[in-house]
Amino acid sequence: MKIGVIVDSFRLPLKEGLLKAKEVGAEGVQIYAVAGEMDPDNLPPSARRELKEFVRSLGLEISALCGDLGGHGFAKGEELEWRIVKSKQIMDLAVELGTSVVTTHIGVIPEDTSDPAYGNIKSACEELATYGDRVGATFAVETGPEPAVRLKRFLDGLGHKGVGVNLDPANLVMVTGDDPVEATYLLRDYIVHTHAKDGIMLKRTDPKLVYDYFAEGGIEDVRLEEYFREVPLGQGQVDFDRWLRALKDIGYDGFLTIEREVGEDPAKDVEEAVRFLRGKILEVKGGGK
Repeated sequence: MKIGVIVDSFRLPLKEGLLKAKEVGAEGVQIYAVAGEMDPDNLPPSARRELKEFVRSLGLEISALCGDLGGHGFAKGEELEWRIVKSKQIMDLAVELGTSVVTTHIGVIPEDTSDPAYGNIKSACEELATYGDRVGATFAVETGPEPAVRLKRFLDGLGHKGVGVNLDPANLVMVTGDDPVEATYLLRDYIVHTHAKDGIMLKRTDPKLVYDYFAEGGIEDVRLEEYFREVPLGQGQVDFDRWLRALKDIGYDGFLTIEREVGEDPAKDVEEAVRFLRGKILEVKGGGK
């Protein structure tokens, strides 16, 4: 297993963030590719080649691109067309930059398969999975909006290799209350990337409320800080000893990509997270606790 970092966690311009990732000891980086200079529409072939070479010159790999377009994912039928087009562009960019993984939130998968949102998400994922099969990319669904059991059932129903899972253990403990270890074994056939993040559930609520809050930029009378809190690695409810052993058990040897979405000094938090993960990986390799 290798240690990566989401460059945007540093809250720096792209190249400065890449330099910082190298400085803190990361082996790889994940980059948001939905807006600004990394929007595929704003990145001509020459800029793509330059970026790929710059990352390589630092001795880094691109673990994945983040193609999260925000909002309700693919749940709204009237938004499907442009979201699918943009997602395909991001998948093409990923392959050009030397990675095969694009992570995203697809929306909250309803329990009721007759819900129109379910059909919209399913049709979008089927089209993107087919496209991924063709271009050599995997569209990786991030865990959190629904229980792992429901996500597994949904993915099994697609029957495509072009859709996988980006397993974020903190989202599971903070929002759904799932055990990341159980989720890892359950989703083992789909995991292509992970986020190393930690958090605490303060009060249980409907995950749809949480993700609707993010999608709509806030909901009156809802204060998310009452429900969960993201914290530095090792300070929350993710049991990294058990989780890393589970990843080893299923044969996962990809990236543990550090994500830090809050905090006053993200660079310090990420650097400490790199040291934390490196120690845990050594314990797992050595068969320690």
